Amino acid sequence: MDCCRRMGLLLALGLCLLSLQRGHAEHVRDLEVSEGAPVGTRVGYIGDGSSSDSGPPYLIVPVPGSAVDSDLAIEQTTGEIRTKVPLDRETRASYSLVAIPLSGENVRVVVRVLDENDNAPTFPTQVMSIEFPENTPRDVKRTLHPARDLDLGIYNTQRYNIVSGNVNNAFRLSSHRERDGVLYLDLQINGFLDRETTAAYSLLIEALDGGNPPLRGSMTVNITIQDVNDNQPIFNQSRYFATIPENATVGTSVLQVFATDTDAGENGQVAYSINRRQSDREGMFRIDPSTGLIAVNRPLDFETKEVHELVVVARDHGMQPLETTAFVSIRVTDVNDNQPTINVIFLSDDATPKISESAQPGEFVARISVNDPDSKTEYSNVNVTLQGGDGRFGLATRDNIIYLVIVSLPLDRELQPNYTLSVIATDTGSPPLHASRTFHLRVTDINDNAPEFERTVYYANVLEVADPGTSVFQIHAVDRDEGNNSALAYSILDTPDTHSTWFQIDPRSGLITTRSHIDCETDPVPQLTVIASDNGNPPLSSSATVLVTIHDVNDNEPIFDQSFYNVSVAENEPPGRCILKVRICECCCRFPDVVSLQYVLLYYVGSKVVGLPYVYTRNAANLFQSQKKKKKKKKKQS
Repeated sequence: MDCCRRMGLLLALGLCLLSLQRGHAEHVRDLEVSEGAPVGTRVGYIGDGSSSDSGPPYLIVPVPGSAVDSDLAIEQTTGEIRTKVPLDRETRASYSLVAIPLSGENVRVVVRVLDENDNAPTFPTQVMSIEFPENTPRDVKRTLHPARDLDLGIYNTQRYNIVSGNVNNAFRLSSHRERDGVLYLDLQINGFLDRETTAAYSLLIEALDGGNPPLRGSMTVNITIQDVNDNQPIFNQSRYFATIPENATVGTSVLQVFATDTDAGENGQVAYSINRRQSDREGMFRIDPSTGLIAVNRPLDFETKEVHELVVVARDHGMQPLETTAFVSIRVTDVNDNQPTINVIFLSDDATPKISESAQPGEFVARISVNDPDSKTEYSNVNVTLQGGDGRFGLATRDNIIYLVIVSLPLDRELQPNYTLSVIATDTGSPPLHASRTFHLRVTDINDNAPEFERTVYYANVLEVADPGTSVFQIHAVDRDEGNNSALAYSILDTPDTHSTWFQIDPRSGLITTRSHIDCETDPVPQLTVIASDNGNPPLSSSATVLVTIHDVNDNEPIFDQSFYNVSVAENEPPGRCILKVRICECCCRFPDVVSLQYVLLYYVGSKVVGLPYVYTRNAANLFQSQKKKKKKKKKQS
């Protein structure tokens, strides 16, 4: 089919060229059709009834690339042109073809597709975000993404509207069309922006074309109002009042001021300070820059000054900071402001809080002195008590001025190595004042615990053929003391009767290894006595027994009871007569008191003497084989 069509086109082109060569002219036939026309809509006729047109039938020659064949239906016999598919001007705006009649002029037909409003304005993005500082002047603009419409003329984008989100009519739109036909869009400030009133806007903007009714497209514009430092901090009170006793310690909280700044970020962060040029030049009080908490900075004295007036400044962190002030009145009240003083001197060799666990009841731990500066006559009225220590310590005094901390009960560092003691002194003022001194007493160690093994007897195994240095067993002991008193060293008790010289032990790790070759036949289960000694002065030690089982290997040949036998045999002895019984001994490691015996019977067989084993042991075959090898070796050597 394609081949036929191509041939037809070539033929038509040939005819067209032939007609042109003959001097035939052509005229143009312009037709129009709407892009929304239904399929089958009549576009028009090729012939226009002029005298130069002989009328149908026509030979149709489409202009290459104009899609006439696919989109238009042309009746050659009548010249009628109809739509074959729905037309889209935005895809193809016109169609061209040449109609060749049998006689007369050729007709060039141009079908133009008329635009309809079938495309709505479209923004490139659904959401757009922009920012404006809150001090932006009126009429300042920001360019927004324009909407584009594929339609032409009046059907293109004609205007923009703000549909919603324009709180207090803060913004307005402006637009202008440029040479490319696009209606560009700007957003302008229409009023006064205040981030503290409205921090953000979300505008719904629509674009409308000129259709009737118009088609619409929309876009959301999110507007963030950026903060500027246009608000100063404001205190929640213009004047503050507080009362503090004169015996308040340094760091005691007095009161807290508070200021707020409606700006954001650094512009809204407030720092507090005291104006030292106008108040509190002595620095009796301090203020936390972040929280506004005012606290005592130096010891107060009612007799020196009863009221302190402070000028507190709140300043924000803006590039050009704003500040405000408030007044704080602090009244100091008179109290019994001299509490007892406690002085502790420890009586150890280095004046640190420690006591040996060997200390006996009554031994001194520390010397404590108390004093109340309020009145020298009130020394005897200060009550001193001792807390803590689980009843193992107490106080002793003669004049209620000097106290001694003494040991009341025996101590044991292994049960409790530390004690927390508190000395509390209370005067008789009104109200009474208290003072306390807490210290941590360390109980020092003495070497009163010997090393302890997990068991009294340990069992180990080793092969008889083990080389020197072979690991046998690792033993471990613990010592409840500390320091050098718990540092352990291991050793093996030198006892020749148990063959302890066969073994050695690492003093630190307790690993037992072989020192020399061991012999199961000499002692199958040597018994080692391991000693663990600490490094105390004097040292303490304990012992444990290690039974080492030596596993036997076949390392001993059988032994005849004689090296030479002399036997006489009568020449008329019959074959099969026993002439000698030989006994062979083999040492047994497992049962050293039992001698394994095996016998060899010599028989006279013909003219030969034959030896046969009478009782086989497990090594009999090996014995005979080894003897044969030795005999062969001697023969070779000789």
